[in-house]
Amino acid sequence: MTMQSALEPLRLRRVLSSFPTGVTVLAGVVDGVPAGLAANSFVSVSLDPPMVSVCVAHTSSTWPVLRRAGRLGVSVLGAHQEHIGRQLSARGVDRFAALRWRTSPDGAVLLDGSSAWLDCAIEREIPAGDHDIVLLRVHDVDADPEVAPLVFHGSRYRRLHHGDG
Repeated sequence: MTMQSALEPLRLRRVLSSFPTGVTVLAGVVDGVPAGLAANSFVSVSLDPPMVSVCVAHTSSTWPVLRRAGRLGVSVLGAHQEHIGRQLSARGVDRFAALRWRTSPDGAVLLDGSSAWLDCAIEREIPAGDHDIVLLRVHDVDADPEVAPLVFHGSRYRRLHHGDG
């Protein structure tokens, strides 16, 4: 096997899907209307100053609109919110139809019922291959430890199962 064949995009995607991640929604208000997208490439970057990041594909038709929002909410979806992950990933639909959400005082869109949320502003965008790494400065946060997270693994949505021990 050559290095070239080992890094074919579909094979690499299959291998990387073996790493479980949480599922987030990145959302804000643009021109008075909510805009958002689902992302599982969310990661903590720094505690001081508080920063997180998310990766957005160059093919995203939502990101060019969403990046104009003054503030962005990052909602960490709960296990009961799989339908929201699917809805925010769909193309050509009203992504916020029938969803319950609120805005922070600075305009970040936060989904009700999420296991955690962060109110952020774009700090910097870093080109990285076919994606951009979006570095976000965190301005406010909260979490509900009673809400189990939604997990993405093996290209499927999953839930954590807690053992008795």
